[in-house]
Amino acid sequence: MSNGLLARARAKLEREVLEIERRTDLTDQQKVDKIIVIFSIGCGAIAVQPIPFADIFILTPLQAYMGSRLAAIRGLKLSEQESTDLIKQLMGVIGMGLVAQQLGIAAAKIFFPIFGGVATVPVVFGLTYAIGTVMDKYIVAKLAGRTLTADEIKQAWKNAKKSGEAEGKRREQEIRRDANNR
Repeated sequence: MSNGLLARARAKLEREVLEIERRTDLTDQQKVDKIIVIFSIGCGAIAVQPIPFADIFILTPLQAYMGSRLAAIRGLKLSEQESTDLIKQLMGVIGMGLVAQQLGIAAAKIFFPIFGGVATVPVVFGLTYAIGTVMDKYIVAKLAGRTLTADEIKQAWKNAKKSGEAEGKRREQEIRRDANNR
């Protein structure tokens, strides 16, 4: 029984994440949207764990991998390291607001260890959603032979973060349930 469950889980992982760019039943935009939500849910579930600062060491590599999956969907060869560098570049434009938010998340986990992680679910979902959305816009622009301006990046970030946090709040119960079942 557990071998069948494991095989189904692996097949779903391959279809939904590892080989999503090969699917023909979805448009590229649907694939991108699906990847961004999958990784945002995963990062939100990790944020529930009451370990301060561990998020940075776990979430950043996951977000970088998300970027490499987005690039694969769009047809751009981008390694995880290049994706990490892209995140750093985008974060340099977005600025200290993100750093302050990460410190706030860590502080919540230190001072409110049980509730701090839960309270951060919409925030981390929103951050991951915004990172994915801005990375995708960057990739699409790069493939079109242009570079996003700092203002375009900031505006895309602002819009995506707002949408992502709203979606994170909407999915908070689902994310908590997933985190507790791990």
